[in-house]
Amino acid sequence: MSNTHSGLRRRTLAIVLAAVAGVSLASCSLIPSNVVDSNPADGVDSDVFSVAVGDCLNDDGVEGEISSVPKIDCSEPHDSEAFASIEMADGDYPGDDAIFAAADSGCEAKFEAFVGISYAESVFDFSYFFPTAASWGNGDREIICLIVDPAGKITSGSLAGAAR
Repeated sequence: MSNTHSGLRRRTLAIVLAAVAGVSLASCSLIPSNVVDSNPADGVDSDVFSVAVGDCLNDDGVEGEISSVPKIDCSEPHDSEAFASIEMADGDYPGDDAIFAAADSGCEAKFEAFVGISYAESVFDFSYFFPTAASWGNGDREIICLIVDPAGKITSGSLAGAAR
């Protein structure tokens, strides 16, 4: 398949449950879970499992296992926006490759309905939060698709219907 973003590496962000096997996630998280920002323009760290379609984030491209993300009002400058949710089927953990394939195809399939033009035609890219083996064992089946600017530019307002 050919598209204008074929050279871009997709950023992937793993979700971990706040208490997995008694391990403190503060040491595993790339975003400190105990930080709460009092400036709404900077965002307030929220449990990653509370991210919903329509939320805007300032996750600054953080990769790895995370427990919290800075949510922000979409009217403020932000670097990503949750645009779709994909529920994976119950069963045994399918493995990272199957989750990445489901996320790539699912997010791309929902991209046009959100942005207003196809992914191949858009200047935007997407990344996603996805279940890890540990969070899967605790019932996590949700993939959250995030729209991002591959150049790392921030935006204000929703990108719903942006058609670019």
